[in-house]
Amino acid sequence: MERKSFELGDIVQMKKPHPCGTNEMEIIRMGMDIRIKCVGCQHSVLIPRAKFEKNMKKVLRSKSGADEQNSGTL
Repeated sequence: MERKSFELGDIVQMKKPHPCGTNEMEIIRMGMDIRIKCVGCQHSVLIPRAKFEKNMKKVLRSKSGADEQNSGTL
């Protein structure tokens, strides 16, 4: 089974949408539990890592990818 890689600051797509209608979440804290913030309404939720990994569909925008693109520009 492949483990999906994610890190602090990434925007991820969840399997189920948030009640506000969007299913995009930003990872704002990582540890045994992960705090995610809804991109639509800014509500944050703390969930266990295992539950997060199970309910995450994919990484939409990686913070590290954005940092690599911006490092070449002045």
